[in-house]
Amino acid sequence: MGNVIEIDHLTKSYGKNRGVVDVSLRVKEGDIFGFLGPNGAGKSTTIRSMLGFLRFDEGSIKILGMDSVKDHERILENVGYMPSEAWFYDSMKVKDVIRYAADIRGLDCSEEAGMLCERMKMDTNRKIKELSLGNRKKVSIVCAMQHKPKLFIFDEPTSGLDPLMQKNFFTLINEYVDKGATCILSTHVLSEVNRYCKSAAIMREGRLTMLDSPDIDEDAFLSFYSEEEALV
Repeated sequence: MGNVIEIDHLTKSYGKNRGVVDVSLRVKEGDIFGFLGPNGAGKSTTIRSMLGFLRFDEGSIKILGMDSVKDHERILENVGYMPSEAWFYDSMKVKDVIRYAADIRGLDCSEEAGMLCERMKMDTNRKIKELSLGNRKKVSIVCAMQHKPKLFIFDEPTSGLDPLMQKNFFTLINEYVDKGATCILSTHVLSEVNRYCKSAAIMREGRLTMLDSPDIDEDAFLSFYSEEEALV
């Protein structure tokens, strides 16, 4: 299996504010990759650089064999991205938001969307403004999955989901991965990484450390957070 993601010496500076420094990363096809780290460690900067949403200062990024800068639009066609905070028009119904997300791609995703909504126990006739945080997350999950992308990138996807929906979410991820997809999971939840991820890395102070195993000791994991918080 080849690499779906190849990042070489990525550097992005925000002046006095922390960015990312000399980040190199490989994610293989079929991997569920755990991306850990405290807030402000550089995870979102790395993800946004991968998707072409940020101009970085140095380095190179290839996604699915394509250049993240030159092939930005083609990459987005093959990626399902779920940001940590999902913003929708409050007056729209769930079903209209999901269909709109498919229409933007020029695709009919109604069959896959219907399956996903059923599995995630969603009432598609409700308006967005009536939804809890967890139900808004479910809408975002369906929007990211319905076009059956080759690469999923999820940023804190399970916050707000009840335990049953969390289990349903990871069952879906595994089903897509079994069919050839790859997944990056940016999370603070160590148990999710230990249970579901095949490989993992930790971001700290803008630098990345690859882990030999996703089976991470909790005390070692918390030490990254305690050291980071001491700098704030």
